[in-house]
Amino acid sequence: MTFHDYSITFLRLSLLCFLSPAASSADYIPSTLDGPFVPVTVPLDTSLRGKAIDLADTDPRVRRHVTGFEPEQISLSLSSDYDSVWVSWITGEFQIGKNVKPLDPTSIDSIVRFGTLRHSLSHEAKGTSLVYSQLYPFDGLLNYTSGIIHHVRITGLKPSTVYYYRCGDPSRHAMSKIHHFRTMPVSNPSSYPSRIAVVGDLGLTYNTTDTITHLLQNSPDLVLLIGDVSYANLYLTNGTSSDCYSCSFPDTPIHETYQPRWDYWGRFMETLTSKVPLMVVEGNHEIELQAENKTFEACKSRFAFPFKESGSSSKLYYSFNAGGIHFVMLGAYIAFEKPGEQYEWLKKDLAKFDRSVTPWLVVSWHPPWYSTYTAHYREAECMKEAMEELLYSYGTDIVFNGHVHAYERTNRVYNYELDPCGPVYIVVGDGGNREKMAIEHADEPGKCPDPLTTPDPAMGGEFCGWNFTRTGKFCWDQQPEYSALRESSFGHGILEVKNETWALWTWYRNQDSSSKVGDQIYIVREPDRCHGYNRLVDHC
Repeated sequence: MTFHDYSITFLRLSLLCFLSPAASSADYIPSTLDGPFVPVTVPLDTSLRGKAIDLADTDPRVRRHVTGFEPEQISLSLSSDYDSVWVSWITGEFQIGKNVKPLDPTSIDSIVRFGTLRHSLSHEAKGTSLVYSQLYPFDGLLNYTSGIIHHVRITGLKPSTVYYYRCGDPSRHAMSKIHHFRTMPVSNPSSYPSRIAVVGDLGLTYNTTDTITHLLQNSPDLVLLIGDVSYANLYLTNGTSSDCYSCSFPDTPIHETYQPRWDYWGRFMETLTSKVPLMVVEGNHEIELQAENKTFEACKSRFAFPFKESGSSSKLYYSFNAGGIHFVMLGAYIAFEKPGEQYEWLKKDLAKFDRSVTPWLVVSWHPPWYSTYTAHYREAECMKEAMEELLYSYGTDIVFNGHVHAYERTNRVYNYELDPCGPVYIVVGDGGNREKMAIEHADEPGKCPDPLTTPDPAMGGEFCGWNFTRTGKFCWDQQPEYSALRESSFGHGILEVKNETWALWTWYRNQDSSSKVGDQIYIVREPDRCHGYNRLVDHC
């Protein structure tokens, strides 16, 4: 190495130390600059509640506490940028039975009154309303129709500002109490939300309640829910449930759901969702097939998505900005092949992505590409084959996934190989749902699944897992070098972007106190090393 090379290296390290929030910290937190890390498996804590129990419909936290057409299940979601926010809520009661008659969504207005002063809500916005139904054309099955679901987009908002609001229909004397939220910072390299919570596979169990309690204690500005929301599809239409639907109900004519679980979930979550924007991407439990082959009706109806604002034609994939971060939410259970509609949208969205405005690129979808657990092992291989090169070529910094009910963080990786310019993949499918926790690893003796059993019919059912290990096997013989840390525990994560190159990731386990962490690392962008502007992929 020449003196010039040493000088460049010294200057680079000096700059990183200057930018590093950890530079003056007494308690050293590792960063990706210290990696790649030797793989670690945290031993299973057998005292954990690995099997969760759903909240009963008699639990006060899921009961209806409003009357008439007063709003309930209030939630917020972001539009494409800081200056607009969606407010959603439900009025009226759902119906379930053999013959249900939908409510008339035009019978009540959708109005939000808001302002920067609690007792002076001087601005007003109007929106739209809808009702959805879940119908089953089979004898003995019950049908469902929702209350009236309202979505109002309020615009003209200032960045990093607290707004107070009420929603409902003032002409019916049916307005909510006053709630509040804080808008996102303006998009530039120096402004970021303070804390972004990331959680997946929540459900509505007693473990879920622990997760949300701990999450609220971290005071997030934004929440990402990486699929699998209410788990209403673990129930028959009469309310009978099971941890394993296909095991307990193998002879049902269609995979039934008990849609009131969605209403229970919305009521329980309102404490969080009425003040913190929730950005949802669909999981496999949201498919919910019904009459006329309709799917995703509950998910698409209950949440507001900034799909139109981001140029998408589907609520199942979209993008948005939060300060200096560009988020892309992808749909794994609709067509993702190239040159399909979602793939072409993704290309256009990434082409418009500007790191001089939003230095960070964070992408999320439900089933992971990089997970070493036996559950769902290499299940999303076809999606990986279709999209990984494109995401890599634009320098994706972090990927969040769910689906596997455990925690795992990778080293920087691309195409199963360590790569200093690849994303860090983080699986957070450990929100607390009713299905069992994932504890077995595909690299353990006798735990590697038959390759032909791994494709998911919900993702097309095609086998794409031809990329075997160096030894020619479908599974590794030990924890792969791309897997930095894995642990079977319920919990949630917090992302704190400090500046345009440093972000702190912290994973909290439910069994710990709020001050103790299960995993913590600085994820560091290296723009001089990895330019991230449509980087050409070298296949040599």
